[in-house]
Amino acid sequence: MLAKENTFASIFVFSEEFVIIKFCKTYEGKLIMKLKLLFLFLALISSACLSPKERVTRPTLLKTEDASKEQLIAEIERLSRIGSIRARVDLKFEDNSFAEIGIGEKYRTADGEIVVQRPANIVLKVQLPVVRTDIAQMASNGTRFCVAILNDGGDGRYKRFICGSNDRDYSELAKEVERIENGKVIKKNVNAFVNLRPQHFTEAILVRPISTESIYVQSEIFQEEFDLNAQKQSPLRWVLRGYYILDELQREADNNLRLTRRFWFDRVGGIRLARQQIFDYEGNLESDIVYGREGTLSNYANMPLRIEVTRPKEKYRMSLTYQDPTGVSIGKSYPQSAFELKNNWNLPEIDLDKKLAEFHSGFRGK
Repeated sequence: MLAKENTFASIFVFSEEFVIIKFCKTYEGKLIMKLKLLFLFLALISSACLSPKERVTRPTLLKTEDASKEQLIAEIERLSRIGSIRARVDLKFEDNSFAEIGIGEKYRTADGEIVVQRPANIVLKVQLPVVRTDIAQMASNGTRFCVAILNDGGDGRYKRFICGSNDRDYSELAKEVERIENGKVIKKNVNAFVNLRPQHFTEAILVRPISTESIYVQSEIFQEEFDLNAQKQSPLRWVLRGYYILDELQREADNNLRLTRRFWFDRVGGIRLARQQIFDYEGNLESDIVYGREGTLSNYANMPLRIEVTRPKEKYRMSLTYQDPTGVSIGKSYPQSAFELKNNWNLPEIDLDKKLAEFHSGFRGK
């Protein structure tokens, strides 16, 4: 007696939308039909779960250019060949300590005149916009610095002539207090300009040359960036930008390597120095310098037109933008006396080295 033939559906799935059901015969029809129907059901459920129902936004990956380590080093050397710069600039301050002397709001933005010359000379005048009345003058000859506070925005009680050494750390003085005539304890009011040292900008404007005694290591990084000025639907509002990182390592006496500088090169639309980070002996970040878009300064092409310096330890940030890039003077030589500020205003003088010694002496005596 022949076994009864059963009919079942043989199923072939070619896509989520197209299913061919082929009918055929077999002696194990019912069991196989149930199994294949189960597989079809699971496949359809799985495809439905994996199908995206909402559009997921991702940053736009910007096209990057390639460069070798030698090319990155050559770009630093090109910038380091600038011997001096003299220019009128727009200054913008972001410094919490300015509020302690009552000039935070009034002098947040200012005009300025700056002269920098290698190896580490700088003189900076900070002035009121339009009328160009001096707010402060500051200078450094590479070893010492002086700051003259000429206009405090008030009755003049905070006018000072402050001097100190470039290689000293005065952050402890920011915590010191002093007693005024009525016995009330207040914070020391000079710490705003104590923190704002002129030499902080020398290495930002005049990039230090490559050292033949250092080791340089190249790597790459991709960083998400947001441009809040772009249209909300613009693909350039949220981008993934590629950078080359060039680390400068110095070999110590114990044969260990210490990070001294880190250069960031923007790889979009060319190779551009976009950022320089300078580290202290302990590996802490001393200066974080961001370079804005490039243009022509005097007759020098591809120079940053805006520079922003952040000093984490001193808790301030200042940006510098050239007012007239074509009118900038580059390469002239200035006498050393131009970078030595004298107290021609007969302001009360503060010697920070002496203050720091007194602070340490008083601390040890407690």
